Amino acid sequence: MKPTLQTRLGQQLSLTPQLRQAIRLLQLSALELEAELNQAKDANPQLEREEDAEEEAVDDVYSATSEGDKAPEATPGEEASDHPDSGDYDPGESPDWNESSAGGYERRGNGDEDSDEFTAAAPVDLHAHLLWQLRLSHLSPRDLAIGEAVVEAINDDGYLEGPLQDIQAALAPEVVAEPGEIETVLHIIQHFDPVGSGARSLSECLCVQLSLISEDTPGVALAREVCRNHLDVLARQGPPKLAAQLGVPGEHMDQAVALLKSLDPKPGAQVSAGEAEYIAPDAIAYRQGGVWKVVLAAGSQPRLGINRHYESLIGKASREDDSYLRGQLQEARWLIKSLETRADTLLRVSKSIVRQQSGFLDHGLEAMRPLTLREVAEELDLHESTISRATTRKYLRTPRGTFEFKHFFSSGIATEHGGAASATAIQAMLRKLIDGENPRAPLSDQRLAEILKGEGIPVARRTVAKYREAMNISASNERQRLA
Repeated sequence: MKPTLQTRLGQQLSLTPQLRQAIRLLQLSALELEAELNQAKDANPQLEREEDAEEEAVDDVYSATSEGDKAPEATPGEEASDHPDSGDYDPGESPDWNESSAGGYERRGNGDEDSDEFTAAAPVDLHAHLLWQLRLSHLSPRDLAIGEAVVEAINDDGYLEGPLQDIQAALAPEVVAEPGEIETVLHIIQHFDPVGSGARSLSECLCVQLSLISEDTPGVALAREVCRNHLDVLARQGPPKLAAQLGVPGEHMDQAVALLKSLDPKPGAQVSAGEAEYIAPDAIAYRQGGVWKVVLAAGSQPRLGINRHYESLIGKASREDDSYLRGQLQEARWLIKSLETRADTLLRVSKSIVRQQSGFLDHGLEAMRPLTLREVAEELDLHESTISRATTRKYLRTPRGTFEFKHFFSSGIATEHGGAASATAIQAMLRKLIDGENPRAPLSDQRLAEILKGEGIPVARRTVAKYREAMNISASNERQRLA
């Protein structure tokens, strides 16, 4: 076939570098944005943080003031200040003290002076806590090795995971341990703090804790018997029926049940598993004069500016340097414009969410209405993908807590009254029903569906089961517990 040239007229959407940059910045979280801007500032001399520029201006004032031979003496009735402009100096701020990220304070020494350092204690998890006690127990090196393997097999709730054969396999070939040896070391660990750690079942965990209670405690003997042999029956049938089966007075059974309730079924949860994580909101919703308003959170939008020193060099430097500085200046302006666009989009989206979900802010989860990305996109005249980027890993602080923007979006189910109930609202209603159920006769999924249908929300049993599992709530046969 002979090659030919053809002219074709058409339309094509192309993304400019500026638009690509704006889209990329919009989808970044606050921490990612901070890292991105720090990298951009290091690579572009025309960029500077506005707070850095303010500090430089203050330094210039200090330098100009210190050009004399010495600082002016304080006049009578005034105290001398180390700062030339004492009116701008906050006496509550000290250069020797810095707030640490852990929320505590750290004093920093320099030179040869004795420095006192106050730092937040490092978080200790359950394994470290148990190993610390194990190494203070004066065990033989062999038993110590067995104990370390046992501790490694304990989960965060304090229970031993897997059979003893797994621990044997983990020790081999360096240590060949018999099951009886492992049982002996395990028994020692189970009496460490928190007591019951290393148990293989709820019954064993509670029995270990009961073993430390004084024999003259009312109901302790019956509690041990129930814990060893009748715990499942107690959960299914309740104290009165179990008391009748065992032929013991009801008041004795009540004492035993009270003792069991005072024990900890998850001893490992007492020990912190790590540092608490904190979320810095991107926007804040507050009520003023009966109207919900939204502002961007302070610090959520880093401030960048143009470095005036390097900008002033344009037109004065050599041709090569001048071209470089002009290019960097243009990139800096694009970045600042993209940041402004990002902030404007986040504010518009958060305002739309608050406007749509004012019922939730006023009344709680049960008033959450169905909301989709398309609804917000149509209201703001933006593309749906833009709304998706603006709601990913962005957080809104409200009087009811701090939530990710996506928390406010959910599908809906048409009600018999002509309205719609969101999935979040239905989950809140299910949780309320389950929290108020009889612990010895929990509501089944079918019964929950019937109750919701009676309130005008037609949901199938399988939908109830799906919502219940999404909230990490067990099935009715697993929710039976002591009254």
